[in-house]
Amino acid sequence: MIESLLIANRGEIARRIIRTANRLGVRTIAVHSETDADLPFVAEADEAVCVGPANPALSYRNAEAILAAAKSTGAQAIHPGYGFLSENADFARTVEASGLVWVGPGADAISAMGDKINARNLMAAAGVPVAPGSQEPAESAEAALAAAAEIGFPVMVKAAAGGGGMGMAVAGDGDELRKEYEKVRSFAERMFGDGSVLIERFFPRVRHVEVQILGLADGRVVALSERECSVQRRNQKLVEEAPSPAVSPELRERLLAAAVTAGEAVNYRNAGTVECLLDPATGQFFFLEMNTRLQVEHPITELIHGIDLVEQQLLIASGDEPTLQQRQTGHAIELRVNAEDPKRFFPGPGTITTWVEPSGDGVRVDSGYTAGNTVSQNYDSLMAKLIVFGADRDDAIAKARAAVSGFEIAGPKNNLPFFAELLENPEFRSGDYDTGIVSRMR
Repeated sequence: MIESLLIANRGEIARRIIRTANRLGVRTIAVHSETDADLPFVAEADEAVCVGPANPALSYRNAEAILAAAKSTGAQAIHPGYGFLSENADFARTVEASGLVWVGPGADAISAMGDKINARNLMAAAGVPVAPGSQEPAESAEAALAAAAEIGFPVMVKAAAGGGGMGMAVAGDGDELRKEYEKVRSFAERMFGDGSVLIERFFPRVRHVEVQILGLADGRVVALSERECSVQRRNQKLVEEAPSPAVSPELRERLLAAAVTAGEAVNYRNAGTVECLLDPATGQFFFLEMNTRLQVEHPITELIHGIDLVEQQLLIASGDEPTLQQRQTGHAIELRVNAEDPKRFFPGPGTITTWVEPSGDGVRVDSGYTAGNTVSQNYDSLMAKLIVFGADRDDAIAKARAAVSGFEIAGPKNNLPFFAELLENPEFRSGDYDTGIVSRMR
């Protein structure tokens, strides 16, 4: 087992990794920005190093500073969490070239899946279903129009190098496509340094379902189970549940088999997620993308399988056998508690004056903050993940309702009122919902 671990991240995911590492007797090193010096994850690590100012480009995305911190503290391995440098193939290569263990997939797999067009083409060649779309970047608005004419409107306009729901727009006709193409291309160049644009079929009613995979040290790829991620705002997830209420045993078997094929196609190692779009009318699913890292929503898979995915990551990175328990029971729901307006979902950072977490049977809170901390505008608005586990879906919803009412936050804006509304919503409670549910509630 790895003996010392640097966590190249912050907030709740840094605390989450530290918790497992402590249980396994692994020494932990936190890196933090000047702004984050007082956050809980810094105090909970065995050692902490400031790597720069609040600007993420100068701290959490500063590969040179993070590697220097690893060297000065004698870290044996680096866990990138999610976001920041977690899907940066060059950073992964540099970590390994420096003699450190990278707790994640190989750099080649990260690189192969980092470009949506390349990923689509690889998956299609491997036999994984993909939605109708362009096989090459649309180099101009005219090229985008030609692709759309072949695919059929409406289409999704995507930044090929994007992620996390960013750099996406829908176009219903040619005029709209011209406008959205330029917007997405400009955004992609600014945010990702790559203006490549993918044109893909847009499904007006679709569900977002993903599969957790683990690429083992011996080369095998296993698929655990699926998660439902259709409650979204601006193509970004707010609520996830497992198992998906839309997936039958027969569909689950096909989804898991496709996810294993996807992982094998890129010699995948460690934890990853194969994301798919599911057409509820036909039961067809299409490859969307592969996230080459631990997902924000990993706790719901942990709860229904009775495993610790961070532990599995560390075991695989150490070359050891994972301790998998292939059992699926009960139902889990995760709510992303963000510092944002619950109506329009605009960010609302600020200093936390009250922070009281709910507790009880089947309730788990993975938080990055506590009372007295400040939620900075420099980072993602996620403050905590409220996770519940019940005997079945109705039980999990009941526990989620109670936990939401028992979570007290004052200072920054928060979206707990939205969750209270969602958990009473007949469409959500029925389980028959899609990615448009939030817009219909608003």
